[in-house]
Amino acid sequence: MAESGRYRAFISYSHRDAAFAARLHRRLEGYRLPAHLAPGGDRRLSPIFKDREELPAASDLSTQVQAALAVSDVLIIVCSPDAAASPWVGREIETFRALHPDRPVLAALVRGEPAEAFHPVLSASGAEPLAADFRKTGDGERLAFLKLVAGLAGVGLDRLIQRDAQRRLRGVIAVTAASVTAMLAMGTMLIFALDARAEAERQRGEAEGLVDFMLTDLRDRLEGVGRLDAMTAVNQRALAYYAKQDLDRLPPESLLRRAALLHAMGEDEVRLGNLDEAERLFAEARRITAALVTAEPDNADRIFAHAQSEYWSGNVAFHAGDYARVEPHWNAYLSLAERMAALEPANPVAQQEVGYALGNLCTLAVARRIAAQGLERCQSALQAMQVASTASRTGPLSADLANRHAWLADALLLSGDASGALAHRLKQQELLEQLLEVDPRHVVHLERWVGCQRALAGLEDRLGQTERGLRRLRSAEVRIENLIAIEPRVQEWRQQKRWLADTRSALEAKEKGRIQ
Repeated sequence: MAESGRYRAFISYSHRDAAFAARLHRRLEGYRLPAHLAPGGDRRLSPIFKDREELPAASDLSTQVQAALAVSDVLIIVCSPDAAASPWVGREIETFRALHPDRPVLAALVRGEPAEAFHPVLSASGAEPLAADFRKTGDGERLAFLKLVAGLAGVGLDRLIQRDAQRRLRGVIAVTAASVTAMLAMGTMLIFALDARAEAERQRGEAEGLVDFMLTDLRDRLEGVGRLDAMTAVNQRALAYYAKQDLDRLPPESLLRRAALLHAMGEDEVRLGNLDEAERLFAEARRITAALVTAEPDNADRIFAHAQSEYWSGNVAFHAGDYARVEPHWNAYLSLAERMAALEPANPVAQQEVGYALGNLCTLAVARRIAAQGLERCQSALQAMQVASTASRTGPLSADLANRHAWLADALLLSGDASGALAHRLKQQELLEQLLEVDPRHVVHLERWVGCQRALAGLEDRLGQTERGLRRLRSAEVRIENLIAIEPRVQEWRQQKRWLADTRSALEAKEKGRIQ
């Protein structure tokens, strides 16, 4: 007992929960409050009474326990079904309330639901205790512990969480900077910023600035060089930051960033062929963005974010071949893109989203082999992207235009117009080769160039130019091997390699037969 002759708290628990009670006792006595939150300069929460392992079979509490209850400021009950059935826990609650009707009772829920874990004596007075839910499905260990600390110290929980977040964020940023060597300079600046003794709100803003950087510039660079492993590491570090936040207290801008992170993680899982995990991530993002749009339906940023959720939810179904499930998501994406364009008609990004949305429906119609609908939608998508490209503040949208020419070529081929399809595939090739002149190692452009060569080879074979098509295929096979060497786990590249080999074999057999 301290010199003051009192305990800061008395921990009441059942014998089955002794290990948890001992761990909680050590953590509480070892905790130090921030100096500015410590009344009278005393930063400790000790001493805390936890002396009983299991009371003897007697009809009353021991003298030692009664004396400790008499001089304790707070009663902490470790709540579980065993504690709810313990007569000794009940007597300790009754004694404490009788001695100190005005002092707080804190509940640490470790097992079971509240109805079965809270001792009946707790609600006998009609007052529910402040509960810290240590279960994984509740507050979790960290937040629940901070709730108890706040209750013991009589300080605001938010202030403790902010202090704790400052310390943890340093670790997140440091690991991320170490994982991405190209970003050492940025990491150094952020670590320096996070080491500064600034207020928690500013630090959170800086940390989320890093998350924003991870999801935009850094991700674009890593995607361009095929570093899926590094992209995954970056995503996990950013997600770890949000895992430590109270999501109910995050502002809408932070929730939008978290949804964008889930989109990025899901996209990577699609590329790895993990469709179930991708679908889970997209569904979680969609719940977030749907709630934000419902709260503010005319906010263009929220509409944009929810449009991405609808796109990716449809995309994972498209990869699974479930076209019936794709259509409602991609129709919703088009509706949201058009709503965004109506709100901001001068915004080229909004026009670009309309082009993407029409392009998705074009892709779906071609995949379903609905020729007339596919041709109409693919032509509309190309026109919309051309408008967006002209209005773009960052220059022509060459990669997007190349993609739209590719799908229009497929729609024309489906309609029986091989010559028209060839013209648009050659336009796609021209745009991609312009991009590769600027960045010859950009894996996304290379991947699309490979697919373009396979399509051109098939069209040239149809038009009697089989030997030219074979030369394309051989060149494309070299490029796809280079891509696979960069990141062997990308399933689309391995599939493309098989398609190239099959197409080449078929054309070689055809050419051999023609010569003979």
